[in-house]
Amino acid sequence: MEKSLVIVESPAKAKTIQKYLGKGFEVLASYGHIRDLQAKNGAVDPENNFEMHYAISDEKHEEQFNKIAKAVAKVDNLYLATDPDREGEAIAWHLYELLKERDLLKEKYVTRVVFHEITKRAIQDAVKNPRDILMDLVDAQLARRALDHLIGFKLSPVLWSKIRIRNLSAGRVQSPALRLIVEREQEIAKFQPKEYWSIESDLQVEGQDFKAKLNRYQGEKLSQFTINNSKQAHEVGDDLTAKANGKLLIEKIEKKKRKRNPPPPFITSTLQQEASRKLGFGAQRTMITAQQLYEGIDIGGETVGLISYMRTDSVNLAQEALDEIRRLIADKYGAENVPADIRTFKNKTKNAQEAHEAIRPTSVERIPVDLKKALSRDQLKLYELIWKRTIACQMIHATIDTVGIDLSAGDDSNLFRANGSTIAIPGFMTVYQESFDDSDKKGKEASNENKGLLPPMEEGQLIDLLKIRPEQHFTEPPPRYSEASLVKALEEYGIGRPSTYAQIINTLQSRNYAKQEKKRFHPTMVGKMVIKFLTEHFTKYVDYDFTAHLEEELNEISRGERKWIPVMEDFWNPLKELIETKTETVKDATLDEKCPKCDTPLTIKNGKNGLFIGCTGYPDCSYTRNINLTEHQENETQVLEGQKCPQCESNLIIRQGPYGKFIGCSSYPECKYLKPIQEPGDETDVKCPECKKGDMLKRRSKKGKIFFSCSRYPDCKYAVWNKPINEPCPECKWPMMTVKKTKRSGSKKLCEKCKYSEPYDPDEEDSDGNENEVNTLASK
Repeated sequence: MEKSLVIVESPAKAKTIQKYLGKGFEVLASYGHIRDLQAKNGAVDPENNFEMHYAISDEKHEEQFNKIAKAVAKVDNLYLATDPDREGEAIAWHLYELLKERDLLKEKYVTRVVFHEITKRAIQDAVKNPRDILMDLVDAQLARRALDHLIGFKLSPVLWSKIRIRNLSAGRVQSPALRLIVEREQEIAKFQPKEYWSIESDLQVEGQDFKAKLNRYQGEKLSQFTINNSKQAHEVGDDLTAKANGKLLIEKIEKKKRKRNPPPPFITSTLQQEASRKLGFGAQRTMITAQQLYEGIDIGGETVGLISYMRTDSVNLAQEALDEIRRLIADKYGAENVPADIRTFKNKTKNAQEAHEAIRPTSVERIPVDLKKALSRDQLKLYELIWKRTIACQMIHATIDTVGIDLSAGDDSNLFRANGSTIAIPGFMTVYQESFDDSDKKGKEASNENKGLLPPMEEGQLIDLLKIRPEQHFTEPPPRYSEASLVKALEEYGIGRPSTYAQIINTLQSRNYAKQEKKRFHPTMVGKMVIKFLTEHFTKYVDYDFTAHLEEELNEISRGERKWIPVMEDFWNPLKELIETKTETVKDATLDEKCPKCDTPLTIKNGKNGLFIGCTGYPDCSYTRNINLTEHQENETQVLEGQKCPQCESNLIIRQGPYGKFIGCSSYPECKYLKPIQEPGDETDVKCPECKKGDMLKRRSKKGKIFFSCSRYPDCKYAVWNKPINEPCPECKWPMMTVKKTKRSGSKKLCEKCKYSEPYDPDEEDSDGNENEVNTLASK
């Protein structure tokens, strides 16, 4: 009997596939890229046709490769079954090359197999229909990897030397993404709010209240800024009140039916966006959870992949899946909700690769509620989101009944407009409604679709006018990017691949280029300085169109339309020349801000206590300030009304330190009393077990990590990393237990004194939205 070895990327996937293939097959994992470019300058050699020098990634991969090599020596057939995308194709090629170098493939049947879902049928079909490694896909991945390596090792050192901060990095995709965040912050800083007024009327018919808004005055249609001050607004309001004399006349009633079509099934980017909006998941959390659903879950004696491959740009669905979806809609929601024709969608993503399917359940017959016991909370939430979107995309459109009523005050030259709408036939909205960002026009339209019914009225009817109200408004700046809106912007500009968005977002934060506050991205001073330098001196390489064009060239390589070495030459030669020129001619980088003392540019400096902002005129000018403060914040002092220092009776004020705001004595440095500012939810209602006087409070360390310590600090220095709860240890009777959350084993209660532990499973969520902070918990 012939023996076969199948190599996939992850051990979880290997276990699932092993069950489907049975005897004669062994399945091993490569653990991702078994080898990569050497982590040093020179791993890509532009002078020798961009020859690349590789090394096995680390000791773990070395050990795994040796295991694979031993297994290969014992089998007749080798199936390279890595993921069905460029990265997967490259991993298969690297494995093949390494095994060939070690002379292990003699007389072996070696082939490539791909599948887009991990089900028994898909796996067996893939093995029956193998193919060769597609070198066009491999070349596209090699080119991308070489480009990123060259930028990292050649351009990043320029940042180090000109900004004088180590560990800075520039990136082909990372830097344009940071530019988006910085430019949005600049728009907000420059924004000047404009005042405008609307004229609203409160009306009543047979005891039912409704509202109407003035849209025509003295025969002229009103625009947003037609009425722009209080005096004008009140004059218009008084004039209309007098003309109406307590009644508005219905001049016209318009009734229409609107159709709203369902959104397409998920692709990688839209899944990340909706998971952020609906579930509060970060891009990385979404992709990790989707990977688990794809690789296989034990659902009661059977391990099966629950969704199709989650890295895709395609909105297409397989015919077999479409037939199953339409059957389920008819059975579960009624045949009237199944459209006559199958719905098809066009991909609007720049540089989309449509060879795959959209993200969908491998079988929509697996209803989310039936999987509740088999899935973790995150897995269930994400699976339900994917299931609902997939079902909805093949249902009939929603029908919206809209009513618009024009009411005149005095005569028809002064018209108020009342709008009402109801969902007449919900269609796909029975199952799913798409979420939108606050700046999205579609979202504003969708929010207006169910305003509610207006009371029954007829043309020519007089309506009781309760009041005419002038309402003041101000224009608002564009919102800062959330993870969802940043992913959407990257997708619209054609910057990067959806599969890399999570990594991009993570890199921006880990490099301290941007931080999230209330789930919105704020650029740091370092981030602003990096982008200022790159846009001034390496403009083309942070240009959105240039980045998107380069991405399209990589796609052309993957389709066999271009060769990768000429693309590399066109990119590298001008960049190399520019780096050499700028290294010699450019002075140290500065901020877009002048010194308040001497009017010379400010810069970021590195001192013994870390980064700070200082004047480039030093030593003639010694101005400095905390890097976390603007000039305005530095000079801002907020006195806490009615609160006195318990030590010296001076006023307490809010101060800004290197790690955020705190409450301190106004008599500092004579009195050094201070205490943290407690946000809602920071209190734990747990007494300090050490001093038994203070309360345990949530605090943040210098590196931003959450911990809990006594409110009497520095008199009592008791502190723990894990969230305290009011339960004594059953072992040593210490008056407080803590809760520790781990990704592998879930939550457990822990005694910090004797290390006693036991399982813990309440309804808990990460307290600050940071998926990587395993020690931070808060009650849901």
